[in-house]
Amino acid sequence: MEAVIEVKHIHKAFGPTVALKDVDIKFYPGEIRGLVGENGSGKSTVTSIIAGMQEPTSGEMYYQGKPWAPGSMIEAQRAGISMILQEANTISHVTVAQNIFAGREAEFSHFGIINMAKMNAAADELLGKFGLGHIKAKHPIDMYNFEDRKLIEIVRCVDDNTKVLVVDETTTALSLEGREILYKLIHKMAENGKTVIFISHDMEEILEHCTVLTVLRDGDIVGELNGQEIKALGAVKNIRYLMVGREIGEKYYREDFDTSHSDEVALELEDVSFNEIKHFNLKVHKGEIVGFGGLSGCGMHDIGRICYGIEKLDGGRVLRNGKEIKTPLQAIESGIGYISKNRDSEALILDGSIQDNIVLPSLTALERKSFISPKAEKEMANKEIEAFRIKCNNGKQWVGTLSGGNKQKVSFAKWTAKGSDVIIMDCPTRGVDIGVKQSMYSLIEYMKQQGKAIIMISEELSELVGMADKIIIMKDFKVTKEFERSPKLQQTDIIEYMI
Repeated sequence: MEAVIEVKHIHKAFGPTVALKDVDIKFYPGEIRGLVGENGSGKSTVTSIIAGMQEPTSGEMYYQGKPWAPGSMIEAQRAGISMILQEANTISHVTVAQNIFAGREAEFSHFGIINMAKMNAAADELLGKFGLGHIKAKHPIDMYNFEDRKLIEIVRCVDDNTKVLVVDETTTALSLEGREILYKLIHKMAENGKTVIFISHDMEEILEHCTVLTVLRDGDIVGELNGQEIKALGAVKNIRYLMVGREIGEKYYREDFDTSHSDEVALELEDVSFNEIKHFNLKVHKGEIVGFGGLSGCGMHDIGRICYGIEKLDGGRVLRNGKEIKTPLQAIESGIGYISKNRDSEALILDGSIQDNIVLPSLTALERKSFISPKAEKEMANKEIEAFRIKCNNGKQWVGTLSGGNKQKVSFAKWTAKGSDVIIMDCPTRGVDIGVKQSMYSLIEYMKQQGKAIIMISEELSELVGMADKIIIMKDFKVTKEFERSPKLQQTDIIEYMI
């Protein structure tokens, strides 16, 4: 069978950093090809080159037997290669329809005037085909949440002309329903002889949905597994070993079931109301991990934003040490840190350096007589870069050039550098590889032992069951059930209260 895409001797360097080292790989019709590896292994780099996001430093590619060197993602999409990115990639301040048909406006134009009614009708038809009738073409895209915008991207990327679909960590942005829509789509494409390239850190979905698997490490391909090998006993252990080049220890989540904590309340929500959340009460104690779970849109993400002072309340109070928190600045000054689910738009300054991002919440503490020592900034940043093993040239490297997992490390590092005593984590391990997840869980456990209060909001039930002292499940902006940490607690015990 002839390959749809052939990558030959592709090398990619960003200054002194080598992202890909002489990579050779072929993608065939009808396969769901998994690409796995640690953050910075080269997965997204090779696919972004295929999809026209960037050019290789050297090497060549072939698409349907002909030389392939796309100048942009639009050119690649017109030729049948589409890529759904991990982070938000929609255009703000325009409608859903305008997002879906961005770059294709000519299809609805007559003498330079766009027929918006015709565009809206076409967009609504496409949304219906994907089972997304709750999203309306004429609505401004900004009225939809992160997950819905990601689903709109899928509609935009996939059409009858699509021959190759790259899915880059997209499922981390989706709820259970959204994931099912995507899974059905990729299997239907494979059945119709299309090619799917699927990047994920979720071993369960890799094993369940991929027909062949390629493992990368430090810019090299280190292994390839066929369908039989993926399903074989011990496959996960083998894949993890290939990814990191060493054995991953058995310890992953917390092994204790000690839910004890200080009697001192570190953060309190008192009769809080915001939009559809009504009269919500919460106490988080020092040394306690409170987990929030539910489907996307259940209200749990709003709780994190409320605790950090982002949202203006309709009623009630957020209290920290008896003082009311109304703004993020007040939250920071009182020792509250917030790791947003929307990493690129809310948690980090992508056009800033790693150092600038890490020291930003701590500038007041670093100030001496209206002067901030560059040496002190550098020392603080370098300490966190080393502690989190952030892959970078140095602290001056821009955050926007980092892989998803290394960006997330920076999101954590800014608050550990600040010494925050209350940490709100919204999807803390989103887009993070297995090795980094393991180290982050160890860090969270250590934070609990230090007496820090932690709110962990997650769409991964295994993460909540594995780490939280108490799990609060929400549905339709209400609490439906609370669970205490227990060796007997299973994910199946929780799901019925979410759906």
